[in-house]
Amino acid sequence: MRSLIESMLARLVKSPPLEIVFADGSHRMVGAGDKPALTMRIMDRPTELKLALNPELALGEAVMDGRIVVEQGSVYDLLDMLVAGLHVQTPSAWVQTLGRARTAVRRFSQNNTPAWARRNVARHYDLKADFFKLFLDEDMQYSCAFFERPDIPLEQAQATKKHRLIAKLAVEPGQRVLDIGSGWGGLGLSIARETGATVKGITLSTEQLAIAQERAVAANLPVEFKLEDYRHTAGPFDRIISVGMFEHVGVGYYRTYFRKISELLTQDGVALVHTIGRTTPPGATNPFIAKYIFPGGYIPALSEVTAAIEQEGLIITDVEVLRLHYAETLKAWRERFLARRAEAVAMYDERFARMWEFYLAASEASFRHNDLVVFQLQLAKTFDTLPVTRGYMEK
Repeated sequence: MRSLIESMLARLVKSPPLEIVFADGSHRMVGAGDKPALTMRIMDRPTELKLALNPELALGEAVMDGRIVVEQGSVYDLLDMLVAGLHVQTPSAWVQTLGRARTAVRRFSQNNTPAWARRNVARHYDLKADFFKLFLDEDMQYSCAFFERPDIPLEQAQATKKHRLIAKLAVEPGQRVLDIGSGWGGLGLSIARETGATVKGITLSTEQLAIAQERAVAANLPVEFKLEDYRHTAGPFDRIISVGMFEHVGVGYYRTYFRKISELLTQDGVALVHTIGRTTPPGATNPFIAKYIFPGGYIPALSEVTAAIEQEGLIITDVEVLRLHYAETLKAWRERFLARRAEAVAMYDERFARMWEFYLAASEASFRHNDLVVFQLQLAKTFDTLPVTRGYMEK
C-alpha cells in the first residue's frame, strides 16, 4: 500500500517536494524543487489502506480524525499542491471507476424530497449562528463575493456582490420579490432597502430563520421570512432570486425547480439564479463533502441546468461566469476561521474544527485550480421584459 500511495502522490506533486512519513516511521520524498518540503505524517496502517483505496474520502476523514497530520506546512498548503496536480493529471483508472460509480447513483444520494431537504439543510445551516459569525462578513453573506481586486476587504466584496445581483434583477419600487434560500436575511433586506420592493424570503433552516426574522423586525422594512420549501410557495412574484441554494436542489428535481419558478413568476417577471458550477461534464459530488458538509448537495454542469430551463419554457436572458471570485472569498473565510479557530473548538470540538479547516481549504484550492466557477443565470418569460443591452446591470 505504501508504494501505491507514494506512486499516487508522485503523480500529483511537482514543487515544493512532499515528504511522506508512514506509520512505521519510514520516509519517502516525492516532487522536487528548492522550496522547503511539506511533511505529511500517516499515523497508522489502516489509514494507509483507506488512503490507497479511496483517497478522495480517506484524506479528509484522516485529517479530520488526526490520523494524517501536516507537520511542515499547513493543511491548505497540502491541498493546494494536490489539487493543482489533479488539474493537470488524468486520474488513475481506479479513481475514475469510483467517480463513475458515484455518478451512477447520484439521483439516490440527492433524493431531496421536502423531508430529506429539510434534514440535509439542518446538517449544515442549523449550526450555531455564532459559529458562522467567526468567519463571515457582518451581513453574514455565505456565498461567493465579487472581488474587483483580490486585496479588497470581504465586506466590500460582499456588498458589491449584492449590488450587482440587485441590478441584474432589475427590481422596481412596489414589486414583489421572492428570495429562495434567504439565509440570514441580508440579501432580502438589501433588496427592500435599495429598491422599495416587498420581499418574501424562504429557508429550511430554523437557525437562519430566527436571525433573519429578528433583523427584519429591527430594520422595519417590508420583508418577511418563512420556514418554507420552494415547492410549497404560492405566488405570483415579479422577481425571484436564488443565491447559493440551487446546489441543494438535486439533479432529479431540476425541472421541478424551474417549473416552480415559471409558475411563480408574472408574465413580465425576471428570475436570477446564482449557483456554484463545474466547467466539466456532469459528475458526482466529492465524497467527503457529500458525507460531512453538504449531504444531498451537487455542483452542476451548465449543460444540466440549461437543459432543465429550456424544458420548462423559460428564456435565458443573460449568463455570467465568475472565475476565481470564490477562491478569494474562501481564502478570506479560511483566514478568518483560523484566526478564531479556538472559539470554534470551544463551541464544538477539535475534530469539528479540523473538518471545517479541511472543507474551507479544499474548497479554496478547488476554485483556484480545478473546474469550479459560479454561474449567474438571468431568466424571463418574454423577450422584451428587459433592456436589450446590459447597461442597467452596471448601475
